Amino acid sequence: MISRRNVLFGFAGAVAAVQLPTLALAKVDDGYFELTAGPSKRKLYRPDGAESDLWTYNGSAPGPEIRIKKGERVQVKFINNLEEPTSVHWHGIRIENAMDGVSGLTQEPVQPGDSFVYDFVAPDAGTYWYHAHNKSWNQVARGLYGPLIIDDVEPLFDAAHDLTLMIDDWRLAGEGTLDVASLGSLMDWSHGGRLGNWLTVNGEPVPKIRLNRNENYRLRLVNAANARVFEIDPNSFNARVLGYDGQLLAEPRTLNYAPLMIGPAQRVDLLVTPENDFTLDEISGDDPFSIIEFKVSGDGMPSANPIKLFPNSLPEPDLQNAKKFTLDMAGGAMGGFVEMVYNGKKLEGEAFRTTGQAWAFNGVANLAENPFFDVAAGETVIVETINNTGWVHAMHVHGHHFKILNRSGVEVDEDEMWRDTFLIGPEQTTQIAFVADNKGKWLLHCHMLEHAAAGMNTWFNVA
Repeated sequence: MISRRNVLFGFAGAVAAVQLPTLALAKVDDGYFELTAGPSKRKLYRPDGAESDLWTYNGSAPGPEIRIKKGERVQVKFINNLEEPTSVHWHGIRIENAMDGVSGLTQEPVQPGDSFVYDFVAPDAGTYWYHAHNKSWNQVARGLYGPLIIDDVEPLFDAAHDLTLMIDDWRLAGEGTLDVASLGSLMDWSHGGRLGNWLTVNGEPVPKIRLNRNENYRLRLVNAANARVFEIDPNSFNARVLGYDGQLLAEPRTLNYAPLMIGPAQRVDLLVTPENDFTLDEISGDDPFSIIEFKVSGDGMPSANPIKLFPNSLPEPDLQNAKKFTLDMAGGAMGGFVEMVYNGKKLEGEAFRTTGQAWAFNGVANLAENPFFDVAAGETVIVETINNTGWVHAMHVHGHHFKILNRSGVEVDEDEMWRDTFLIGPEQTTQIAFVADNKGKWLLHCHMLEHAAAGMNTWFNVA
């Protein structure tokens, strides 16, 4: 049976040294990438364990890595072989609104047996990912996600030194099969979201990765979990931060604080120059445990050439002429009774249970008919988010990257960071600013996917 001890130690002694899977997306004859969502079976727990019933892209979990260069055109022929409608969201990419993949806002969901062509140009180099965006709480938890890597025209690292690491937690039951029965649990929706009891990296528990001594590596960490916030300490293995959420810093930075928290949907790129074996540990619990083991060999000498970064060019917010909006977050367990409107009607009595709505933005659960705000293209927006709940949330802005102006209660040097998702703690207030330069209807939501399903969705319009 699965226990916390099994999870913490991950059967590290029993896991053979594995090489991370090479995720490649082959082009079909008509020149489009072909991406198919459908059911598949995979062993998640142990090599001798039972298979889980997953939903995956092209039969793998995570799905195939889509890798192109900055400025190139991406054409994906998506085919839905699932039993329910779905769509694909290209997380973090500042693309045309019609290609953002949000069912019910930017497109109609793709019905079972149907297809849809996503066609866009990748404007920014960086670490991104794609995932299902219809009933995400269900579809992402079953395995519908994959990496999207946009290289610079002249990549900083060759393929052997550029590693994509998608971290996920799965909720397993019985002898190690995916717990499908608990999907949609109102307990998850009104509390901290769906938390798993088994961690994988690129679909493998505690992979062992071989590195060459004193050579520079880029580790692209992607949190693909429904709701878990991972905590790591890059300083414990002398790593420096290259960038966040796809956007590089001006130069590699050593963190002056720990832990580094990576919320759902967030990414961080690390620079490591290994001298000896080391592990990447998850440290949020009472006892840290390894999620990746790195085996270092060879006798290479450190390079004398510093790593030079080339950040993307994003428009700087004009704070003096910004339009300011306030987002009040309320509801959830331990939040007390909150009056909220859902689909134009005030929720009362058993309606909270029957609709599954437990959270509200400015008194509204889920998408309202009118936008949270409406601005003209090119205007600077400041959003002040007030978390009047008892839970952490991961707030994601579609179609834009922002800078964090301030967080109440903490002093963290974030003036240089561009992000597309930010964490906000209980009873905390956070201000972000961005230039609304991407026209269309854009989603703003909590990326704890159960929280989004239970009300934490809104949208804004850039005219």
